Amino acid sequence: MGIYAISDLHLSFGVDKPMNIFGIGWENYEDKIAINWKNKVKDTDTVIIPGDISWGMTLKETVKDFNYINDLPGQKIILRGNHDYYFSTVTKLNKFFIENNFSSIKILHNNSYEVEDLIICGTRGWGKTEKSDKVLDKKIIAREENRLILSLESGLKINEGLENKKKIIVAMHFPPFIGKFCDIMKDYGVSKCIYGHLHGYGHFMVKEGVIDNIDYKMVSCDYTKFNLTCLTWNK
Repeated sequence: MGIYAISDLHLSFGVDKPMNIFGIGWENYEDKIAINWKNKVKDTDTVIIPGDISWGMTLKETVKDFNYINDLPGQKIILRGNHDYYFSTVTKLNKFFIENNFSSIKILHNNSYEVEDLIICGTRGWGKTEKSDKVLDKKIIAREENRLILSLESGLKINEGLENKKKIIVAMHFPPFIGKFCDIMKDYGVSKCIYGHLHGYGHFMVKEGVIDNIDYKMVSCDYTKFNLTCLTWNK
């Protein structure tokens, strides 16, 4: 069984928001993702999707997008991105998934999941508001830092009951290199952090590799050429 990640699908089956306006590389990207996904992922595998999943503004507008995801192989763990406007509360989203039989999708929000030899934690993170409101940005970053701590504490509780402790991976939508996110992950002994959000020229801002014993990986779908990234450690 394997664990994979891909971020920023920006699906728009229910709304008129074609991604090819952002470049020819986005032509037929839904087909590219589905082909790569089916070639790699089995039903027993898990795929983490760290945000910006659908352009739908309401849950009704996301039905076709989540149906696309649900029908792909594997279990999916999703978290909220800055463009997931339909995401109001976990309770409403879980109810929506149940009503539509989207049984392969779980939500990562103030919690954690034990998958294979990993514990998966995470939060959205933050960059800046559109108006660059520094006061509001600081407030949101502090809230997201606290959510990361809540998720990591949940992960620690899982590890407490295990004789062989599992490695912790953190999934974030925004790059974690602002605020205290990296320090928090270091304090909790996180082994790997994946993130997305960056597109186009933003790829010049990508940081990857091992920093302070944490392996950082960018998994935005256009950055990976619409391939899923395998997160399994080499034995």
